[in-house]
Amino acid sequence: MSSPTKSRENKRFLGNRNKMEVHDQTKEDRSQGGCQIDEFLMSGHGVEFVPDTLEQAHFENYDNCAKCIGNSRR
Repeated sequence: MSSPTKSRENKRFLGNRNKMEVHDQTKEDRSQGGCQIDEFLMSGHGVEFVPDTLEQAHFENYDNCAKCIGNSRR
């Protein structure tokens, strides 16, 4: 189950509910055109997953970020 968050702490996977996209913080692309995790968290579009797994994000229909996870289905 996902729930809104504005924090990066103690999480590996974070979702952007505006784009229905999941990001892996351990592989984050911080370049100018990269993941932009801070931006979507600050704008109120961030979600955390329970459990904190890629499988849970996929179960909730979040697509992989092409930058940090790859294999986007879009």
